[in-house]
Amino acid sequence: MDPETLRADIPAVEETAYLNTGASGPSPRRVVDAATECLERHEYEAHATGDPYDVGFGELAQSRERVAEFLGADETDIALTNSTADGISRVAAAVDWDADDTVVYTDLEHPAGVLPWERAADVHGIDTRVLETTAGRLDFDALKNAVADARLLCLSSLSWNYGTRLRVAEAVDIAHDAGTRVVVDAVQSPGQHPIDVTEWGADAVAAAGHKWLLGLWGAGMLYVAPDFAETLEPRRASYRSVESMGGPDSSLRSGARQLEIGTTSPAPHAALRTAIDTIGAVGMDTVQDRVADLTDYLKDGLGDRLRSPHEYESGLVTFDADDPDAVVERAGEAGVVVRSIPDPEAARASVHVFNTRDDIDRLLAVLDG
Repeated sequence: MDPETLRADIPAVEETAYLNTGASGPSPRRVVDAATECLERHEYEAHATGDPYDVGFGELAQSRERVAEFLGADETDIALTNSTADGISRVAAAVDWDADDTVVYTDLEHPAGVLPWERAADVHGIDTRVLETTAGRLDFDALKNAVADARLLCLSSLSWNYGTRLRVAEAVDIAHDAGTRVVVDAVQSPGQHPIDVTEWGADAVAAAGHKWLLGLWGAGMLYVAPDFAETLEPRRASYRSVESMGGPDSSLRSGARQLEIGTTSPAPHAALRTAIDTIGAVGMDTVQDRVADLTDYLKDGLGDRLRSPHEYESGLVTFDADDPDAVVERAGEAGVVVRSIPDPEAARASVHVFNTRDDIDRLLAVLDG
């Protein structure tokens, strides 16, 4: 599939220069159709034959298998969640904390990678430590010092505020040398760059399909390494997290599925399979080459307003604006969708494979107008 064919299948971009995929990607018709077909199959056919749970769980099993393949993981190491924040929160609520534990997170983290640890501090009395960075870059000497006595490190694979790609595997090695577990917020990576969680070596990786994969809200994915899963003590359990759903046996499943909870709609995860296949049909090489070309074009137009790296790292491009919220409002009035961010106080455009140079020109016209 070429980018033009993909764009033609996305109703939201017919009249709009949509440059905010880093917040939420606009879904193609085929992805929405997959969710609709799943809902109809589940609600009409499955209920008519009396097996809605069999059909629903069958859909989730297919999605778990597809996600595992996509992430380079074993199916037993994958839990289906509602979002990245949900996945990180499930991990934070399952660690058997001691009061003298410390969690380190970088100052690049989205609230999804901050609030679960701060809540653990409130409830369990653990300490939290913020690792300062410079313009989206990790200082590995500072990282080594920060994790020397820490229980866990949380960091992003790709910074949401600068668009920088963090050297996850190297950070994991440093943390593991100190005996520190690592949780990665990878939500900005799937659909932008190839992912193989085994190459990262992290203990847990949380992501979702509603951004660069162009999936629907409600389909999150969580990888948990087997040796980390063995140490977890989930505070919540339901019939999807235990070995036997039919009786009083409350023995938790082994692996990541001990973190799955209760009844959920299979539709977003059915749509996720189609979203993964759609981006796969376009091809990651095509995605990266086109995004690199378009972001180069945008960065040249931004000139000294650019806050992200000039060299291509991702489709997230942050730039200075005297009043970021006013710029977002003015762009919206012109049919261009971007967003403001709090740190740095700036505006951000997200450029994906379905975007065009005309989209970039429309944004630059707003900024230069």
